[in-house]
Amino acid sequence: QVQLVESGGGLVQAGGSLRLSCAASGRTSSGYAMGWFRQGPGTEGEFVAAISWSGGVTYYAESVKGRFTISRDNAKNTLYLQMNSLKPEDTAVYYCAARPSTYRSTYYLSEYEYDYWGQGTQVTVSS
Repeated sequence: QVQLVESGGGLVQAGGSLRLSCAASGRTSSGYAMGWFRQGPGTEGEFVAAISWSGGVTYYAESVKGRFTISRDNAKNTLYLQMNSLKPEDTAVYYCAARPSTYRSTYYLSEYEYDYWGQGTQVTVSS
């Protein structure tokens, strides 16, 4: 089992920045691919970004490409999402997710491919 806890959400003005963190605990000795998803008010869950076990390969949704950066520190068992140039439409609850991965350079885009989820952290961007 792996437990995930997000932090770093909050209220920010449009154009501002936030950095989300996701701390992993439990059976983290194995390799895990990880990702960020979000769910805005009245919307379905949306993929945001994914990163391979090694951290060397990343993938972003078109809506955040160039503004968000996903990264990880495996020594600290922590995943990050640096969010810059935030827009009101980025307002959502952000969730981190993890799944075991045999391959160091593989990432996953679908929520159905992830086994473990955090409780979410609220990000609100005011106009």
